[in-house]
Amino acid sequence: MKTALKQEALQLLCSAEANPKAEFRDGQWEAIEALVSHHARVLVVQRTGWGKSMVYFVATELLRHQGRGVTLVISPLISLMTNQLDAARRVGLNAVTVNSANKEDWESVKQEVLSGAAHLLVISPEKLFNKHFQDEVLLPVISRMGMVVIDEAHCISDWGHDFRPKYRRIVSFLKLLPLTVPVLATTATANARVVEDVQEQFGGKLQVMRGPLVRESLRLQTLQLPTQPARLAWLVEHLGKLPGTGIIYCLTVRDARRVSEWLERNGIAAPVYSGQMDDTQRPVLEQALLGNKVKALVATSALGMGFDKPDIGFVVHFQRPASVVHYYQQVGRAGRKLDNAVGILLGGTEDDEIAEYFIESAFPPAAQIAEVLAALEQADDGASIPELQASLNLSQGTLEKVLTLAETLAPAPVTKLGSRYKRTPVLYTHDQERIDKLLALRKEEQRVMQVYMSTRDCLMQFLAKELGDSAVPQCGRCANCSGKPIVDAQYAPALATRAHEFLNQRAEIISPRKRWQGGLLKRRGTIKPELLAEEGRALCAWADGGWGDVVREGKQRTHRFDEGLVEAAAEFIRSRWKPTPSPTWVTCVPSLRERTLVQDFATRLATVLQLPFVVCITKVKNTAPQKSMGNSYHQERNLDGAFQVDAALVRTEPVLLVDDIVDSRWTFTVLVAELREAGAGPVHPFALANTAHQGGD
Repeated sequence: MKTALKQEALQLLCSAEANPKAEFRDGQWEAIEALVSHHARVLVVQRTGWGKSMVYFVATELLRHQGRGVTLVISPLISLMTNQLDAARRVGLNAVTVNSANKEDWESVKQEVLSGAAHLLVISPEKLFNKHFQDEVLLPVISRMGMVVIDEAHCISDWGHDFRPKYRRIVSFLKLLPLTVPVLATTATANARVVEDVQEQFGGKLQVMRGPLVRESLRLQTLQLPTQPARLAWLVEHLGKLPGTGIIYCLTVRDARRVSEWLERNGIAAPVYSGQMDDTQRPVLEQALLGNKVKALVATSALGMGFDKPDIGFVVHFQRPASVVHYYQQVGRAGRKLDNAVGILLGGTEDDEIAEYFIESAFPPAAQIAEVLAALEQADDGASIPELQASLNLSQGTLEKVLTLAETLAPAPVTKLGSRYKRTPVLYTHDQERIDKLLALRKEEQRVMQVYMSTRDCLMQFLAKELGDSAVPQCGRCANCSGKPIVDAQYAPALATRAHEFLNQRAEIISPRKRWQGGLLKRRGTIKPELLAEEGRALCAWADGGWGDVVREGKQRTHRFDEGLVEAAAEFIRSRWKPTPSPTWVTCVPSLRERTLVQDFATRLATVLQLPFVVCITKVKNTAPQKSMGNSYHQERNLDGAFQVDAALVRTEPVLLVDDIVDSRWTFTVLVAELREAGAGPVHPFALANTAHQGGD
């Protein structure tokens, strides 16, 4: 019987791969047999490219031959779903999906699933717990369901590198399944701690199948190049020498955009790829890399799960990832079907600061959770996120994080109906001990990556040991094993000079706000055209490796801005920005905490611009720092009555309004309106640095 089943499975594999001589890779048949013959629950941990999807493609067809119904695939990303659908259809399966990008197909998909015509249904965890979807689609077919597949199963574990609270709820769904329905969980990035946690979530009835982690074609190297100009110069010097096409990973969207623009300016096709792009842009970029139309994509972690290009020749990290698991998951995209691929990790001075930011912002504090729950208790009909923002000094991201966490607990202290969240009678107990352990783990992971950057041991062996594979021998291929660099660390000094100039010339637009948020009682709705700010500029981004570092030095250490900043700002305003209509006078945003810092800079700037400096704005109320305000309601409300404008001193001509940093733009918005009401001409906001955070995906 086993022989006949394996022969049938092998025929399906040959047909799927259009290769009559195809053979199962080590572990593939064993996983298929466990699912089909024993209806087991299996966790497969195998490196990217091993063929995890082929396991459930073949198993789905074999189970259908036994009379079973649709296989349900739970997948975290639409882009990943698209790849899975395409691959399944290529092997002859009728694969369908229900997601936010195909609403017009939902009814026809539902009918295919209910009729048994659909072989594979791919959905997100969010859709899995949609009550209408459960009632109309899942419940009618659950008794005859063929199999459940949980793709990227490390997302279940809060010890994993990509924990997603809504994945945790999948375990409660599995409890509703008949014991005859096999379950396959797959991941390429699960160390021993994550595997143990997933096993515990499954109730211990989980068969784990692990494969080797080493990718024999991959040659690894680390390079410590502290400054961004040095790393930018290195990329231009050496990217063209790296094999084939590849990926350059950055930790933030802002850095990815910066690196991409620099490379494009130097004739290297390397467009940016991030999670902030819409669902139509990302597939176009993926196809450009798949078709070798570009040298590289400069990407955040958004380019990861589900992107399938077996001949990636290199992966370069512009900054150090937060953990070995992050790094292995990304560098492991190179060399899947190549004899030679390169993984280069560059390290910089900003790495620790970025890692600390993501660690500290990962978990909402107990006080914030208590605030949200208390607000929901007081709301008779629940509350939407905008309504919570109006009453709580919390950002949208923080609110979403708190509500998602609360909603996915079992039992849950919060439930969601439509766009509104409601408090349930469930008592919430904050598990600070668990959070402290997770934060300590993240910091330890960061320390391990610091060690990786400086170790002289085998780099592949180092990664494998940290991921729980202690039997891996030295690779003999990495820069440490070979005793010589894979890629030279040197670059032309002139390139670094040009990179520094590039960073110093990347001014940022300050777009005018066009609506009052409602935080100020006297203002509502659209801002009147005559009170709008002109489009402003910031000289740089905070701590950007160029002028942004000089701004930080002046604000945080010397408490006086460097004369070079004055000259750079004046040159930018006169020669590059050229605001129209040209300002004929200068004023500034006053502060009660740093009384002289901005006024001193603005006075010197006005002198260089040969314009009069006018002190016509007074800070009359001490306010909390705008950066401590969580959202626009409170940022605007924080400024209510904070300033007075002396109309007798205001000039009717265009004016340059100067501040040191800009983030929410509310200070500029309020002061521009008050200056215009006092008779000023068009107001051009100007700041030294933009501190608005642009995140990691």
